[in-house]
Amino acid sequence: METENKTTIIKKSVKSGISFGSALAMVISYSTWHSIGWAIIHGLLSWVYVIYFFIVHY
Repeated sequence: METENKTTIIKKSVKSGISFGSALAMVISYSTWHSIGWAIIHGLLSWVYVIYFFIVHY
């Protein structure tokens, strides 16, 4: 029973992290490039683009 609760919590946390990463990537992309197309592509890349952006620009 306890294992099921931990698994559910982990799954929800991962899903939230992916959603937040996509939103963050799209906001960073749009504010940088002013393009909805690039924002969508970078949103699909999610955390990969966020990490790339901070390595390159900071």
